[in-house]
Amino acid sequence: MTAYDVVVVGARCAGASTAMLLARQGRRVLLVDKAAFPSDTMSTLYIHHPGVKRLAQWGVLDDVVASGCPPLATISHEVDGLRLASSVPTADGVSAAYAPRRYVLDDLLVRAAVAAGATFMDGARVQEVVRGDGRVTGVRLRVGESTTTVSAGLVIGADGMRSKVAELVDAPVVRSDPLASCVYYTFWQGLHTGFGFHEKVGRWIARIPTHDGLTIVAAYLPQNEFAAARRDPEAAYLSAVESTAPHLYDQLMSAERADRWRGTGDQRNYFRKAHGPGWALVGDAAHHLDSISARGITNALIQAELITDSLSGVDVADALATDEALARFEKSMNTALNEPYLSTLELAQLRPTKARLRMLHAVAESPELTARYFALVSGAIRMREFMTADLVDVL
Repeated sequence: MTAYDVVVVGARCAGASTAMLLARQGRRVLLVDKAAFPSDTMSTLYIHHPGVKRLAQWGVLDDVVASGCPPLATISHEVDGLRLASSVPTADGVSAAYAPRRYVLDDLLVRAAVAAGATFMDGARVQEVVRGDGRVTGVRLRVGESTTTVSAGLVIGADGMRSKVAELVDAPVVRSDPLASCVYYTFWQGLHTGFGFHEKVGRWIARIPTHDGLTIVAAYLPQNEFAAARRDPEAAYLSAVESTAPHLYDQLMSAERADRWRGTGDQRNYFRKAHGPGWALVGDAAHHLDSISARGITNALIQAELITDSLSGVDVADALATDEALARFEKSMNTALNEPYLSTLELAQLRPTKARLRMLHAVAESPELTARYFALVSGAIRMREFMTADLVDVL
């Protein structure tokens, strides 16, 4: 039996960044994933300001830039006859946003974890957790045709919305909200649109430039239209783009589609219990929300920082101290991610309220307020910082 301080299950952005930060604390960390890396996954790719800031602080952003990922310096939003446009938030030394392909970002984070001292094992599938004295004490892994058992003071599940670790430890969902939207997207070559979105009742269209001159264009529809959309994704997608963003539709007609249609109607909204005796959850395993706000990667990086900060100075062999640290992590995670969760739920209804439209019309009159609005959208500021006296006066 091989012994580690921590085993992290799932090596995408949540798990790899958690493993990297824990290894930088001097811990013996094993990072495992069932996929063979580098590996792609379904994602809207965009990283908001708080996520970019953390990548910069961790020394990973330079690698993202060096990979050829284009900087996204501007953002726009078209709704109700308005077009709001501004620079992306530039606080904390961050001058752009980024939307790297996942087979690039996840691999860079895995490499950073290994450079920090973590051991990485891909093609390793968790079969069960090992228990002792009422605690999780390790995992049993299937690697090719063989099985190996690994002991650890802490097992962290970072293995996504359908987390095997969450299933094995029977982690309950403590908050859940109904499915709201569904999405289809693909990659286009030859678009020059910049980053932004188009909104109307029942529709949300996002355009997100990424590597190799490609741009994701994603079409969000109400959940009750998913059954019809999946029968003919192309027709549903193009109809949504044409009715919501006709100028973008015209560009698509002369651009080259560079990938297959990708889509899902399974965009769950929940918080799971994020810790228990000898185990914890991060990333989508702990918390998932509709992808319409593109918060997934950013939230994963925030959680990685929160759990490693909570564990700082804690010997994971000390059960009581570890449990107290994980309780602090869960509380801080729920606090940090509650506001973007609520705003995402509202957005995913695809029914812009009169109050929000009035606010956007007021904001559009001022470049300063417009910039502050996009800072709110990105998570660079909170609602209490956005709703200052000058905006209240305008409203």
